[in-house]
Amino acid sequence: MLRSICALLTYRPRRQKNFLEFRPILQCKQRISRTMVQSECRLLRGLLGFICLLPVCMSAAPDLCVSLKTVRDSLNATLRRRFMKMNFPINYTIQVHYEEVFRLRNISRLNMSNEEEPVQQRDLQDLWLWVSQQGIKRVLRVLPERHPTRSKYLSKLENLFRRFEELYNQKSPIDEERVLPERIQNIWDRLTDQYYEGWKSVTPKSILDNCYRTMLCLFKECFSKEDDNYDYCEVLNWRKGKKTT
Repeated sequence: MLRSICALLTYRPRRQKNFLEFRPILQCKQRISRTMVQSECRLLRGLLGFICLLPVCMSAAPDLCVSLKTVRDSLNATLRRRFMKMNFPINYTIQVHYEEVFRLRNISRLNMSNEEEPVQQRDLQDLWLWVSQQGIKRVLRVLPERHPTRSKYLSKLENLFRRFEELYNQKSPIDEERVLPERIQNIWDRLTDQYYEGWKSVTPKSILDNCYRTMLCLFKECFSKEDDNYDYCEVLNWRKGKKTT
């Protein structure tokens, strides 16, 4: 087949009795050496293979919602109850900063209209991602190395969040020139202040409960198709038990 391609590519015109007659060179080896033919054919084959594979590679790019749904599956109620409640002593709590308790009510308050400094969805998503990862780290710090919650659950969940963070930053790079609204900036200042003394006692399970609910609210475009009539940001909907909590 490759020799046929070479022959077709080497047609040349020849004037014969007032008309043009196209004829191929009898064999590629009459014009160029066998080594050159093989080299050119390999190059052509490689180029064609690359062109064929290019759409496949492009279509295989990881999707943000797919990664986020993987996180959601690992945050289901059964796993949260088993690893974050049953594997801990009764009424066990850990210390976190006030701002690390990120609930649906916090989202509602931050979304309150402020024409001068509107809060963008990206601002809230950034907070959710940082607070969620920080909460996992705080639980890991208090767990022994061989604790089942560490080895069988939280370490894997932490890796899922890291993968999602990479995709998240690729899909929506941070605008370094944008000035954050004052309310958002104040939260970041307290979250990153190592001398901040605003502490609150929470159960390990509540950390992931809040992470799960606020995730569905802030990334509703990834989940709304599954239930278009459900408002994940409405606190009362969760209280009524319409969804897994």
